[in-house]
Amino acid sequence: MGFERTLELARARFYWPRMARYIDAKCKTCERCVRRKARVQRASKLVNIKVSGPLELVCIDFLSLEPDSRDTRNILVVTDHFTKYAQAYPTKDQTAKTVASVLWENFISHYGFPRRLHSDQGACFESELVSELCKHAGISKSRTTPYHPRGNPVERFNRTLLDLLGTLEEKKKEEWRKYVRPLVHAYNCTKNDVTGEAPFLLMFGREPRLPIDLCFGIYPQGHNHRAHSQYVRDLKKRLRHAYDLASRNAEKRQLLNKKRWDAKVTALPLEVGDSVLVRNLSLRKKHKI
Repeated sequence: MGFERTLELARARFYWPRMARYIDAKCKTCERCVRRKARVQRASKLVNIKVSGPLELVCIDFLSLEPDSRDTRNILVVTDHFTKYAQAYPTKDQTAKTVASVLWENFISHYGFPRRLHSDQGACFESELVSELCKHAGISKSRTTPYHPRGNPVERFNRTLLDLLGTLEEKKKEEWRKYVRPLVHAYNCTKNDVTGEAPFLLMFGREPRLPIDLCFGIYPQGHNHRAHSQYVRDLKKRLRHAYDLASRNAEKRQLLNKKRWDAKVTALPLEVGDSVLVRNLSLRKKHKI
């Protein structure tokens, strides 16, 4: 999960002298974690996407991996852009039927209808079946520009998920399907660098109860409610505060990231008639974990 997230999780539950130094050393000496670190390639100037609430923009993408022991080769990744809440569903194929089925049965039926669904221009996402699903569900559909996968915010979480799967022991990698949901849940329960809050908290309005809490008898601080109406009022108040804080933190981080990113981008002006080299992003290889 990285130093910052691990430290945040530990500080919320324990204290010991030199905690930050100890956790930093552990993260830096974890062989499986260090091997997964890679440099991020620079692109053109950064354009930020602005949203104001959960399910306003939901992004989807397929992540292709080497087959596991059950011949599962793909993961349909779904992320909410505002809360950064993510879900990942292992699949055996990337057909339009699979996309529509997983979205309806595993995401929409659990979390509700998103306002907008964003994806790349893959055939399974641009299919008539997915289009009909969006039409009947009142969901607007948007897509990335050709040859620009970074236009889909879910790409960032894909790298995070690959890093998490890459830290598994070699024997466990053969059955990576079993560990997708626990790893994604761990991600959702830790503070996000952009919003400053855990995706789980922003999505559900409460702190998650984790296995480590059960081991040490730690229970999230609750509120005494005499009636459901009082609980609803308090929940709305907490969520408004959390959303406002997350929005401000996200805006600050986006402006900072844009400033840093754009400073290292060299403009390449194109004129009509210039020859260009087209990179075929459709020839994607299976990701090795």
